[in-house]
Amino acid sequence: MFRIGTLVPRFSLPCLLLGVLLFAASLTPSLIPRGPAVQGILGGVLISLGYLFGRAADLIWRAADMPRLQGKLAASLNLALLGITVSVTVLTIWFHLDWQNELRQKMGLEPAEAQYLTTILVSALITFAIAFVMGILISGVFRWVRAAFYRIMPVRRANILGVITVILLLFVVTRDGLFDRAVTGLDESYEAAQKLFENAPPRPTAEHKAGSAASLIDWAAMGQPGRDFVMTGPDAKAIAAFSGKPALEPIRVYVGRANGDTATERAELALAELKRLKAFDRKVLIVASPTGTGWMDPGSHDPVEYMHNGDIATVSAQYSYLQSPLALVLETKTGLDQATALLETVHEYWKTLPQDSRPRLYAHGLSLGAWSSMYATNLFRLVGDPIDGAFWVGPPFPSRFWQYVQHSRRPGSSWWLPTIGDGSLVRYASHISDASQAKAEWGSMRIVFLQYSSDPIVFYDPYSLWRAPPWMNDPPAHDVSTRLKFIPIVTQFQLAFDLALAFDAPAGHGHAYYAQDYIAPWAEVTAPENWTREDSRRLKERCNLGVQQGCKN
Repeated sequence: MFRIGTLVPRFSLPCLLLGVLLFAASLTPSLIPRGPAVQGILGGVLISLGYLFGRAADLIWRAADMPRLQGKLAASLNLALLGITVSVTVLTIWFHLDWQNELRQKMGLEPAEAQYLTTILVSALITFAIAFVMGILISGVFRWVRAAFYRIMPVRRANILGVITVILLLFVVTRDGLFDRAVTGLDESYEAAQKLFENAPPRPTAEHKAGSAASLIDWAAMGQPGRDFVMTGPDAKAIAAFSGKPALEPIRVYVGRANGDTATERAELALAELKRLKAFDRKVLIVASPTGTGWMDPGSHDPVEYMHNGDIATVSAQYSYLQSPLALVLETKTGLDQATALLETVHEYWKTLPQDSRPRLYAHGLSLGAWSSMYATNLFRLVGDPIDGAFWVGPPFPSRFWQYVQHSRRPGSSWWLPTIGDGSLVRYASHISDASQAKAEWGSMRIVFLQYSSDPIVFYDPYSLWRAPPWMNDPPAHDVSTRLKFIPIVTQFQLAFDLALAFDAPAGHGHAYYAQDYIAPWAEVTAPENWTREDSRRLKERCNLGVQQGCKN
């Protein structure tokens, strides 16, 4: 009688060869250049998955009592598979360095050296060895549980219940044990990094700063990202030096997660502080959604304050302490609720003001902030008295509004830089396009998406497990490898690893958005008075090249 205990311990050469073929496929180009260790880990994971898939298929085959090759025929088949696998792997290893260096050159990186391949192979072997040992341990637990069941029930029932027991045990350990503890630890560590309460630095002395003694917002509860946002950026003196005329001090309001118990409380506190600072007397008001940790990109906010000569206010509210990938999974609703509460609260008050004297109102967000800002920008709610526009940067692939707009592109336009209608409502920008070109002039509302063609946060596709993402059907973009091809299963893991590496790409690629590429889109969306292309050029020179640097100096 067949027993599920054959899951273990025998080593299978055909299953290993399947894993090696997946490893070879993982060496083909992807969106983001990889270091050798990361590439090796990806390869090791795919070897392990290939081996696991092979063992699972073998188990099902045996359970169904299907015929099996024996003797010389089986040996000949194994030898043929070995030859094919070795040939394919050697070829991909041979070309991998050239493929990587083509992509690195497109992104302005130094070429990888020959020892790069050695590190890949060693990392892949170590990763596979760890996964294989873990498999043996899990299999051992199964055999132990099954043996206990043998004493009290028939063999077939013990086999089935043994599998179910081990699966439940793994689920409890990972989901309710290790996973929860890891998430709790991360949340606590990020919260500590915010330097709340007793760890907070001295509050600002200027009354026009949020968090000062005159402010309605508690400085100690604001958190480090909010304090950085409020205290940095160009002042009136720096802006006046750039524009050559008197400038105003930009208004920045930030409400930390600890400043209120609910999204509504934080939104109402933000509105009260905007009123205190007379933000509704400015020409421009931006409602911005931060990233997961609450970070506000100075490369985005500094330039637009120069553009409007300081006659501008920006408000934001924090909803999480976690890094964006964790916040995306664990606190999605929290972020959407906070963005909606803030925009609704500000918009409801803004609507009561005289149209000829109130500021122009815009929505803005980067990455996870773009997603929550899009969600909050309910066009049906705004239709009676709409905002003036929105600027969304690096929108994550699950964003429904972004998906809707992408699928509305004109035939013949690319997925990574689409054309939407006549361009009077929605335009796209990238590292090679500034959103200034369109058939029609801007309408009363202006919406711009900034997205890099090599950004996996934007262009990841969960269906790439079995079908090519839409952008792979277009000619390669300027910073995408010409040799990138769709491979079922492998492409999914390639893009998943790219997600983790997206923030470490060179500035202007991946998910590393920087000031120079914000400037022209901001000019298109907010239409600064008397602003010219020459002004944009001068501002680009003033702004630093670093991804997390602004334009203060």
